[in-house]
Amino acid sequence: MIHGKRKPIQEADWRAELRAATLNAPALLATLGLPAALAAADDAGFPLRVPAAFVGRMRHGDPDDPLLRQVLPLATEHAAVPGFCADPVGDLDAVAGPGLLQKYRGRALAITTGACAIHCRFCFRRNFPYAAQAEADPQRIVAALADRPDVDELILSGGDPLTLGDRRLAALVAAADGSARLRRLRLHTRVPVVLPARITPALCDLLGASRLDLVVVIHANHAAELDGAVATALGRLRAAGATLLNQSVLLRGVNDDAAALATLSTRLFAVGVLPYYLHMLDRTSGTAHFEVTEARALALHQALAAQLPGYLVPRLVREVAGADCKQPL
Repeated sequence: MIHGKRKPIQEADWRAELRAATLNAPALLATLGLPAALAAADDAGFPLRVPAAFVGRMRHGDPDDPLLRQVLPLATEHAAVPGFCADPVGDLDAVAGPGLLQKYRGRALAITTGACAIHCRFCFRRNFPYAAQAEADPQRIVAALADRPDVDELILSGGDPLTLGDRRLAALVAAADGSARLRRLRLHTRVPVVLPARITPALCDLLGASRLDLVVVIHANHAAELDGAVATALGRLRAAGATLLNQSVLLRGVNDDAAALATLSTRLFAVGVLPYYLHMLDRTSGTAHFEVTEARALALHQALAAQLPGYLVPRLVREVAGADCKQPL
């Protein structure tokens, strides 16, 4: 309830879908006709969460489905692997104020929430101490940015900023609009892919009304994630004036195949999204089973460049803690 009134039906619908996400690995596997023994008995402190819209794109009866592999807890997550740690990209060293990070010149990142619509097992923030970091307060953002004259772009991240309701998002957008130095507003979000019902006309009106240039960076790792409902959601964002980019993570057993990467790039372009980054795995504790070697990554990227026009080849990069930009490979 908001001020004694019912939420708009469209907002209530996406919230209901979010609340109904699968939180139980045996239930997910049963839905797919797979044995419960495929999942780890323990989630390694990172609980499963996957919306029905995403489950519906998984192949029934296939334990190697690339979408299932992204969300299913495995026993290998419990292995302690040298070089894998809780904060591999230096987020905590980049704290610039309550709920605000700055790693690179010209842009700052707001931790808007610790919530996500889906829990990806490879997430670089799966161990992030959200409880110890205040989530972004609009007025605190403005105050913090006032001391950073180089910043002309604000990134809304999390968690996922689009798990917030329209009222909280509107406050963040208004705060950004009120900062004279800002020229661009960027959202990093997986929601258009995993919960396309969230991309309502009201949300698009809210985002499209900003004076700032709007960039929405989605996250899809495999072409099977991009169905008709996702295409419709992305079309709404484009109509609101957003520039749409995609970043992927190179993941063993998910997309470490030149044909799969090429199909992803062409499907992204078909739905109005430009391939942007292909990230090497951030070496977060519990994710070593997803890692692809650098030599393999370079070979895949070369194969991709040999078969696609340059604008469909994402930049292959690694994030290095303390570096002044993403490191190209």
